[in-house]
Amino acid sequence: MRRTARWLTPVNALSAPRVTAQRARADRVFDRMVQQAEQRADADAALARDFVDSYRFLFKEIAKQETLSMVGWQGFIDDLTRRMTNHLRVERLIAEHPEITAEPIARPVVVVGLPRTATTLTHKILIQPEGNRAPLMWELMNTHRGDIEPKLRDKLVKDAQQMAGLASRASPVWDLIHPMNALQPEECVFALPHGYQFITRAAMPAYRRWADERDYTGDYRHLKRVLQVLQWNQPRRRWVLKSPFHLFNLDVLLEVFADATIVWTHRDPATVMGSWCSLVETGRALHHRRYDAAAIGPEWLDIFGKGVAAARGVRATAPSERFIDVPYRSLTAEPHACLPELFEKLGLEWTADEKASLEHVLARPDTRRSHEYHLSRYGIELDDVEAAFGDYGRLGF
Repeated sequence: MRRTARWLTPVNALSAPRVTAQRARADRVFDRMVQQAEQRADADAALARDFVDSYRFLFKEIAKQETLSMVGWQGFIDDLTRRMTNHLRVERLIAEHPEITAEPIARPVVVVGLPRTATTLTHKILIQPEGNRAPLMWELMNTHRGDIEPKLRDKLVKDAQQMAGLASRASPVWDLIHPMNALQPEECVFALPHGYQFITRAAMPAYRRWADERDYTGDYRHLKRVLQVLQWNQPRRRWVLKSPFHLFNLDVLLEVFADATIVWTHRDPATVMGSWCSLVETGRALHHRRYDAAAIGPEWLDIFGKGVAAARGVRATAPSERFIDVPYRSLTAEPHACLPELFEKLGLEWTADEKASLEHVLARPDTRRSHEYHLSRYGIELDDVEAAFGDYGRLGF
């Protein structure tokens, strides 16, 4: 399976000296990124100095990646600049309009679970009721107040769609693995400043150790502020969020979103890890001139094994009503029975409209996407998966 477009190979080869030279000047490159973010956000970096400094550290770790391609290097530059722009804009808007922080983010629903456990299907169905709402891709890529002028909104939507299009053109399998559309809901991980999502694109041991020890309270407070900015001067609806990376910080999430309900999708990890490693390999192929596929499996087994253990630890001490379990087998084999029950537990009404929405979602090609993968390609076997997750895969989900 070819993971990158053929045109990337000569482009990356020809641009390798330029990438090497820029990596050697990482601090100066980052300074220009900060200046660009300040201009786009119309805000001073002093509004979020600790945040900007944390990205300087991350960028230095990125610059240490000797195999980075031009696409990978520029992709990181664009991503971090965009994230800094959004962060500074949110801070500026709140400084100018402190009442934004009084916006209630009431009873949010947060879909979590290992990747490839039908979190996307669950998320798509839960956002269908008129009173529910998820952040759209363009809102996460270009966060701005909810009542911006239509022309500016259209410009930001177009910008986000162009970014999605670049991913599709760079990788023939990207739309199969993670289709993106500027006007469709997207994972709120894009509004979280830090986390293991960056490691999908590059193995950065120092950054991972830093992420392991990080207090994510500030990250989740920022996520809440993003939702408040998007909601400000708009009809208040119930937010439905989704990301597998929330598993690592459920304690912080439940503290910041005090009345959140966690919808946890479950599937045997043995059926998940190969598919996830294949997705990571695509990310590595896009960002590097060369990479070691066999190193991906042990790395992510350790990350997700610890993540599930941490989430189960939080689950054991939290009120049971804060969690709703959704077994993959029930959801995919009997969605017409599983989803109405889920709606009832969330205090939502299952109507003819929701039933029709389910049929529409199930009919979409992207709900049945698949791609090739083998555990052995990623340096792991079935026994390794079982050892990493302990009894989690035998809990009957």
